[in-house]
Amino acid sequence: QPQLVESGGGSVQPGGSLTLSCAAHGLIFTDYAIGWFRQAPGKQREPVSFISMSGRSINYADSVKGRFTISRDNVKTTVFLQMNNLKSEDTGVYYCAAGTIATMYAQEYDYWGQGTQVTVSS
Repeated sequence: QPQLVESGGGSVQPGGSLTLSCAAHGLIFTDYAIGWFRQAPGKQREPVSFISMSGRSINYADSVKGRFTISRDNVKTTVFLQMNNLKSEDTGVYYCAAGTIATMYAQEYDYWGQGTQVTVSS
């Protein structure tokens, strides 16, 4: 059974950095694009970034461009989300998801992790 496990969340002050990891198990990792999504309290889930199977196609939400960097290690079957210059509006639960289409549309993803909390506050 495919499983995605997020880690690396925590509490940081505005301007700080965190690196999230998404470890994939039970699937052929290179067959899947990985997306990151987040959900703030009282708000709908929103896309953050995705990376294609090969890593050559990447996209970011406008709100995180220039601050977040997505990457993948196909040997370690892990995707990383480096988050710099964090803002209070980045607070939320961050989820990674695996799908056969590299897209910002959540409904195209087949498998989801349990999420990791990111809190940005002074």
